[in-house]
Amino acid sequence: MKKNQIDIITLGCSKNLVDSELLMKQFEANGYHCTHDPKRPQGEIAVINTCGFIEDAKQESIDTILEFIQAKEEGKLKKLYVMGCLSQRYQKELEAEMPEVDKFYGKFNYKQLLQELGKADVPSCDGHRHLTTPRHYAYVKIAEGCNRHCAYCAIPIITGKHVSRPKEEILNEVRELVAEGVKEFQIIAQELTYYGVDLDGRHHITELISEMADIPGVKWIRLHYAYPNQFPMDLLDVMREKPNVCKYLDIALQHISDHMLSRMHRHVSKQETIDLLKAIRERVPGIHIRTTLMVGFPGETKEDFDELMDFVREQRFERMGAFAYSEEEGTYSATHYEDDVPADVKQRRLDELMILQQDISAEIEAEKVGKVLKVIIDRKEGDYYIGRTEFCSPEVDPEVLIRATEKRLRVGCFYNVKITASEEFDLYGEVVK
Repeated sequence: MKKNQIDIITLGCSKNLVDSELLMKQFEANGYHCTHDPKRPQGEIAVINTCGFIEDAKQESIDTILEFIQAKEEGKLKKLYVMGCLSQRYQKELEAEMPEVDKFYGKFNYKQLLQELGKADVPSCDGHRHLTTPRHYAYVKIAEGCNRHCAYCAIPIITGKHVSRPKEEILNEVRELVAEGVKEFQIIAQELTYYGVDLDGRHHITELISEMADIPGVKWIRLHYAYPNQFPMDLLDVMREKPNVCKYLDIALQHISDHMLSRMHRHVSKQETIDLLKAIRERVPGIHIRTTLMVGFPGETKEDFDELMDFVREQRFERMGAFAYSEEEGTYSATHYEDDVPADVKQRRLDELMILQQDISAEIEAEKVGKVLKVIIDRKEGDYYIGRTEFCSPEVDPEVLIRATEKRLRVGCFYNVKITASEEFDLYGEVVK
């Protein structure tokens, strides 16, 4: 157990990661040494930043807390603190169930932890982060919360209403990160396209991304978590015209049958969704679309699911994730619908959908063989350098493997790579001049 060392464990999404990075910077300004996601407790203090989005994520958070409670009981840890979405939502229940945890904090009051340890908030560190990602890329959170109230989603209950960060604050953060060597920016929010609406009733995402793209040193900008309803179409012009805005859009669609979209409170129709996807592809040639779909929502019939399968076949999404519905207490669907799709049917539908997508992904990646693509190198692993194209977000999308025997490549640098082979989810290539 190392004195003055704090282990920070981040569970869930990249938005949580940003919170952990802000906290780490404050701890370091107060004289602590921080480690992020250690395999086992190393320091005398541990802070677990939890996720409370869906059942699996909640379970992982609880399992992790229990693991660290055991370490504390074995004398391998002095203090254990818990923060984030799970404790924002279930603080009283967790305090009753897990008295061994020294204190629970929510999603927004975690800086009080500094006072708990007899330390102070260091104003000069506000807004600064200790990056846990490779130093060439960073996540930038532009808003917190969500106003969308989809029937299945607990996030507005946990995080509250959508609150946009001031534009200048975000742009200054990007400038500072560029000065630290960051080249690639993953722009994140619960609902990216709503940015600015809470400030003056207008969408400001296009203006923000356009100004961000003009900052010298910003090489790639990638957009995450758009929403199909009231999509700001002028954003597509920026994606097409600014070479450093990646031709990549993460837009969760959840379903396609009008029956399901209506029950889910998505405020968009099947035809509107299809028209939007057509417009996106027409206005940004070559774009890669990532989406997320849900199966087994209450009332989903075989016909609804067949319609979803047909939709995926027709759209041929470059990237797609899917999950089975799990009932979240307090949501509209938990209080108004019966969770009536049996677990085995949910699983079978999920498997079918993912097998279909696997084939589509394999075909789309195979089409890249013979092409020369710009690749950023993330790391070296064994005999390969591992990189990504503009069409790939870290940790969730395909990677490009380049044999390390060729020549020495530098992590964080861009290379032109000729794609020589493809697998289901990864590409192989060699550097060309």
